[in-house]
Amino acid sequence: MSDKPLVLVTAPITTRSGYGNHSRDIVSALLDLDKYEVKVNPVRWGNTPMNALEDGNPIHDKIKECMLTEPSLPKQPELHIHIVVPNEFQPLGKKNIGMTAGIETTIPPPKWIEGMNRMDLNILTSEFSKQGFDQAEFESQDKQGNKGSLLKVTKPMETLFEGVDTNVYRPTNEINEVVKETFDSIDNDWNFLSTGHWLSGNLGEDRKDLGMMVKVFCETFKNQKKPPGLILKTSGATFSIIDREEILTKIKTIKKDIKGILPPVYLIHGDLTDEEMNEMYNHPKVKAHISFTHGEGFGRPLLEAAQSGKPVIAPGWSGQQDFLNPNYSVLLSGSLAKVPKNSFPKEIYFEGSQWFQVNYQHASQIMKDVVKNYIKYLVKSKQLQVYTKSLFSYEKMKEKLDKIITPLIESVPKQVELKLPKLQKIEGTPVKGEPVKGKLKLPALKKVTK
Repeated sequence: MSDKPLVLVTAPITTRSGYGNHSRDIVSALLDLDKYEVKVNPVRWGNTPMNALEDGNPIHDKIKECMLTEPSLPKQPELHIHIVVPNEFQPLGKKNIGMTAGIETTIPPPKWIEGMNRMDLNILTSEFSKQGFDQAEFESQDKQGNKGSLLKVTKPMETLFEGVDTNVYRPTNEINEVVKETFDSIDNDWNFLSTGHWLSGNLGEDRKDLGMMVKVFCETFKNQKKPPGLILKTSGATFSIIDREEILTKIKTIKKDIKGILPPVYLIHGDLTDEEMNEMYNHPKVKAHISFTHGEGFGRPLLEAAQSGKPVIAPGWSGQQDFLNPNYSVLLSGSLAKVPKNSFPKEIYFEGSQWFQVNYQHASQIMKDVVKNYIKYLVKSKQLQVYTKSLFSYEKMKEKLDKIITPLIESVPKQVELKLPKLQKIEGTPVKGEPVKGKLKLPALKKVTK
């Protein structure tokens, strides 16, 4: 074992998910700091593929070297960082950090509060998430209805944004063959692009609200001679053929109920590397990025898309507010609405929670204006690219992470080495009343018989 403090990270680091991306960034930052011995305990994240660590990727290769082949360590780590949803937080180290994107709604489930109180420190990815936990309070009741103790977060909380790697996500004119072939099948030269999983729920109830985005887009630009297109880079839980067909069926079902000649909706379904995602954002056929999301713990794809220097259109609520400066972004208005039960798994859903619903009429007007007055929006989006690059980069995130965890690790009691007095060499035969000199010879033992 190294003399450096041992940091164990338990996280879905191999998965193709938002939490997977976040986990890889945190471990990469810990390795870059070169102050700790880092070990990684990989866990699953729902049904998302666990093949995100690419062969030949130098960052991913370093992460692989840290991964445990068995869930055991020779000693207790000085720090355990658990990157999951809060109800799963477990304190395995001498000091423990729970790290999570937190909530996409107004109220976290009570079990999440209990999880956060098991840790020494909790790190949220946005001020929106932190505020949600700050304000959450639950009063317990016994079977007779008598009020009990008050449940709220009692452990410290910090905010640490998900930094964008500006070496990967940046303006570029380079487009590789995979992305080029994909966009060759897209006839429109002017397209909105939306990125994110199409999750559970009926029309208007999936968390990214992709269904209503398709409907509003088609209603807005139907019967036009040269309408823009809408590109959806989306999938469900996997990149399978069955998943792809399910997404296409959802799109066809929505369009079927709209009368008139409809604008084109394109689907990009499949696995792209970070570099290919950036090339997609920068492709000349993509003119603006758009999201109708009901809520984000942070909204990482929007930050990455902003690096292309193209307009970003998104709701003015939840985690993306931290980096979508209203002076440089296009923020959609709306109101809070009750979260439908089938939008989240039952262990995450909490009765009475709310999320954001875009004002669809306002969103329609905005989309038309962005197409009509594109240059005006493009000037602001260039400023957003500079703003986010300077304040929300991976390097800035790494600096803040170091400042947060250093005091915590330094508070761990150091192991003290016990030093015993040196033994003196003995010479000679002992004489009564004189110091022992030479080798000490004990008398021979005699056999005792009865």
